[in-house]
Amino acid sequence: MSDDIWSRDEIESPCIKICQIHPEERICVGCLRTLEEIGTWSRLSPEERRAVMADLPDRAPRLRKRRGGRSARRQD
Repeated sequence: MSDDIWSRDEIESPCIKICQIHPEERICVGCLRTLEEIGTWSRLSPEERRAVMADLPDRAPRLRKRRGGRSARRQD
């Protein structure tokens, strides 16, 4: 399967084809966009897309937090 039909002369989607919505944060664990951003991406202006892309790195730590498990129990 080729992604050639999705090639466009505009800001690329941050999609990495790992599509799963985090149940608490309500953002995709793959691309870090909200459902609204994913659904409207093709209609967003280049400026709006740039704004979303600029915001994505700040969202990543919200999904990387580990609570519990062995590392949380260790008191080294």
